[in-house]
Amino acid sequence: PFFVNRGGLPVDEPTWERMWRHVGRIHPEGDRVAQRIRGAADLPKIPIPSVPVFQPSTPIPERLEAVQRYIRELQYNHTGTQFFEIKKSRPLTGLMDLAKEMTKEALPIKCLEAVILGIYLTNNMTTLDRFPISFKTHFSGNYFRHIVLGVNFGGRYGALGISRREELMYKAPVFRTLSELIFDFEEAYRRCWHTLKKVKLGHCVSHDPHSVEQIEWKRSILDLDKLTREDFRKELERHARDMRLKIGKGTGPPSPTKDRKKDVSSPQRGQASPNRRNSRGDRRPSGEKKPADSKAMPDLNGYQIRV
Repeated sequence: PFFVNRGGLPVDEPTWERMWRHVGRIHPEGDRVAQRIRGAADLPKIPIPSVPVFQPSTPIPERLEAVQRYIRELQYNHTGTQFFEIKKSRPLTGLMDLAKEMTKEALPIKCLEAVILGIYLTNNMTTLDRFPISFKTHFSGNYFRHIVLGVNFGGRYGALGISRREELMYKAPVFRTLSELIFDFEEAYRRCWHTLKKVKLGHCVSHDPHSVEQIEWKRSILDLDKLTREDFRKELERHARDMRLKIGKGTGPPSPTKDRKKDVSSPQRGQASPNRRNSRGDRRPSGEKKPADSKAMPDLNGYQIRV
C-alpha cells in the first residue's frame, strides 16, 4: 500500500496519523486494516531514494538531471491524500525545513511539493536562478492547475517538477528565452487536449535557506484570453528582463539580512571621515533631494519584503 514505510524507517507521527484517519474514513474496517498493517513484519521494504550529492566539479546541467531523477523516484502522489501541508505564505526558512522532512519520509509528492523540494536541492547552485511558474488550463468543462520550478542557467531556461504527464515536468535548460520555455509547455498541454488559460510567474528565489523572506509566487499574471500571441510573448520577455535587472541590482537571490548589514555599515564609514564638520554642511544640499530619495526608498524596501 502507499502508506508502507519506505525501508522500515520511522516517520513523524503526525503524518502517519493523518493517513490512518484517512483509511478509517474510507474503508469499512479502516482501523482494523491500519493496525494489521502496522503490526505486519513481512511487508516488503521499499527502497528509499538517495538525496543527490555533488562534487564541486559537477556541471549544473548534470546536477539538475540528478535532482529531477530524485524527484521522479519519490513518485507522484495518486492517493488523494496530501502528506505535506504547504502554505505559500510561510517564510523560505520554514519551507526548507519542510523540504528536509520530505527527504526523510520519502513519501510520494505532488507538483507544489516538488517545487519546494527543487528549491531545497538547488540552494547550493548559486549561479542558478529559480522562479515558480504556474499554469491554469481548461479541459472538458473543468479547470486544472499545475506548477513547476523554472530555472535559468547561463541564459538558458528550463524547469524542474513532477506531473502525471512526462512532458509537463522536467525541461532541460536549453531554451534561449523564457517565452520558448512557456510555449513548449503550452504545446505539451495541447497534446494532452488542454487549453492554456493563464500563466503566473514569480520572481527569483533566494539561495539562503535561512532567509525569512517569502517566495513571490505571482509577480506577473498573464491571461491568454486577453492577450494576443505577440503581446503574450512580449510580457514573458518583460518578466525575464525584470528578473535579470533584479538580480543585477543585488535584490534577488541574496537574503535581505545581508542587505541590512550593508545599510548599517554605510553610516559608520561616513562618520569615520576626517572632515566631520564639513560633512554636516555637505548633507544640507543633499537634503533638497530627500523628497525624491525618501519616496524611492520605501518602495525599494517594500519591494524587497514582497520578494
